[in-house]
Amino acid sequence: MTALAPAAVTAGLQRSSMTDAPTRPTRRPNKKAEQRAETMEQIFDAAEALFAQRGLYGVTLKEVAQQVGVHQTLLHYYFKDKKELFDAVIARRAPVTIERRLATLDAYERDAAGKPTVEGALHAYLDADLDLYGSGDIGWRHFGRLGAQMSNTAEWGAELMDTHFDAVVLRLIAILKQALPDCPEEDLFWGYHFVTGALMLTLGRTGRIDKLSGGLCRSEDFAAVKERMARFMAAGFIATCAARKQPLGAPPPMI
Repeated sequence: MTALAPAAVTAGLQRSSMTDAPTRPTRRPNKKAEQRAETMEQIFDAAEALFAQRGLYGVTLKEVAQQVGVHQTLLHYYFKDKKELFDAVIARRAPVTIERRLATLDAYERDAAGKPTVEGALHAYLDADLDLYGSGDIGWRHFGRLGAQMSNTAEWGAELMDTHFDAVVLRLIAILKQALPDCPEEDLFWGYHFVTGALMLTLGRTGRIDKLSGGLCRSEDFAAVKERMARFMAAGFIATCAARKQPLGAPPPMI
């Protein structure tokens, strides 16, 4: 009897094992899970649009259900009240904008190689969001208005902002500290406060600037905002921090 070489034995065992192994059934897609996911997306889209138009208190779960074409009991099954639905709507998109801004800030700090500027840091923080919210996606348009609502509602909005956005804000502050190492920390936080106020008003797209300017400026013109906001806010940071170095009663520095 001719002995088989070890390699031949191994190959034979592998072929035998492959032949004898039971064939695993191909996993079919779970249609029920897919339908559920699709329905949830429709619920979130409808709720997002309604909340953006009327605010948290101007919408009912029944109205959301009617918009989607499902029974109200379905919404009560997944959400105990409309505030929980509102929170879920925010939690759907918030990670997207946060990850974009964190990635942009990280890339900017890396490229700055230890010498960031205030305007550069603000561009990194603002532009990623302005591009996102200024796109033609109606969902992001609605989400921007929800952000404006949250930032101006002490009762429940501040908590949501804390939960989702603190990390990216503190990341910006850390880079601004590098750009303005002698600036008092409280001035950096006040500066951020003013920046976010302008950003939220922009995301609200109220149309007020359209009327005030007689059509010269438009709430929808995010390209114009992107071109100006970081530069404008950077000058405020620099002037405020420089004023700290002036003797008491001296005129403010020229910038």
